[in-house]
Amino acid sequence: MKTLLVSAVALVDKDGRVLLARRPEGKSMAGLWEFPGGKVEDGETPEHALIRELHEELGIGTWESCLAPLTFASHSYDDFHLLMPVFACRKWEGTPQPKEGQTLKWVRPNALRDYPMPPADIPLIPILRDWL
Repeated sequence: MKTLLVSAVALVDKDGRVLLARRPEGKSMAGLWEFPGGKVEDGETPEHALIRELHEELGIGTWESCLAPLTFASHSYDDFHLLMPVFACRKWEGTPQPKEGQTLKWVRPNALRDYPMPPADIPLIPILRDWL
């Protein structure tokens, strides 16, 4: 089984809310909410992949020094195994905008369970709630 390395981030605003993105129609797991991020390309570190993905998906900029390692997810799907380092970020430039057809929502940590997520993201909810 192939292992897919994906990097994700919990963007935390000044009110302690976390940004979720809803996967658009036509993508796998469409309609589910997830933490922003994406696939780590060959030659990239997870941090550099996140910086690139945040720029592409949300139009914001951040720095490696602003990405704090938080936890990771490890989950087997039918056709691949997902390994996902998760970072926390409280500092970025710009206002997150949906650049790839996704819907964005700022969510309080105690309300994260109200948003259907991919199986790999669900175990992250209590970690985020406890951390925030």
